[in-house]
Amino acid sequence: MRTVTVDNSIYIGAGHPLVLIAGPCVIETEDTTFDIARQLCDLCEKLSMPLIFKASFDKANRSSINSYRGPGLEKGLEILHAVKQKFGVSVLTDIHCVTQVEPVAQVVDILQIPAFLCRQTDLLVAAASCGKPINVKKGQFLAPWDVKNIVEKCIRIAQDSVTITERGVSFGYNNLVSDMRSLPIIRRMGVPVIFDATHSVQLPGGQATSSGGQREFIPHLARSAVAAGCDGVFFECHPCPESALCDGPNALPLDRMENLLRQLLAIDAIVKPELNREL
Repeated sequence: MRTVTVDNSIYIGAGHPLVLIAGPCVIETEDTTFDIARQLCDLCEKLSMPLIFKASFDKANRSSINSYRGPGLEKGLEILHAVKQKFGVSVLTDIHCVTQVEPVAQVVDILQIPAFLCRQTDLLVAAASCGKPINVKKGQFLAPWDVKNIVEKCIRIAQDSVTITERGVSFGYNNLVSDMRSLPIIRRMGVPVIFDATHSVQLPGGQATSSGGQREFIPHLARSAVAAGCDGVFFECHPCPESALCDGPNALPLDRMENLLRQLLAIDAIVKPELNREL
């Protein structure tokens, strides 16, 4: 299995510790972003857990034209740069078009391809060519074996710089289902696999003009995914999800993170040695 190196300090893949990717769905204010980053950094230092801070400068695929999208590219990158400098944490954000690749790669440590764009060849090739690792969200419309084509597009350019994130697959109207078989299926393609436990409980478009969510199932899916052998976990989190400007119904409250992460690290310590032998 390939090992993906982020910011010369975090290693994702077989034989390496479980990695946490976490942060708010979207940058709301600088103060809120700093507060979330500070709490996550303190928690991961306490748990000795590698952290990649995640926040989007623009959420381009909102349900409604009236939905909050974020501060935009220039201001968003300014805030993400400040987070990186202030807390010394690796940073991830979404890109939506080829023109965003260069400016975003100058600031963040890993570029993320949103699920709805995971088959966009020009975007994948441009991101894979930028010299930074990329995390591709698996589309809700893809079977796990379909990811092979995405992996081949990326590794032709960047051999050891691609991770895939599972975030559920469409299951009827306004609902997703997580098939844990997808994690070992994708992992056997030779790339590290991340499990997005918060988007997996999303109810896309479930509130007519916005998506709903069932955050009560986040711990259950996260524990299952780590037991199935994922290399990292992805959580969108917020101090008060009820007041979050985006994806609040499927965000994990920050005050519930520590207990859940302790459980996940304990599960990972049990299953990872055996999973590594299977590769």
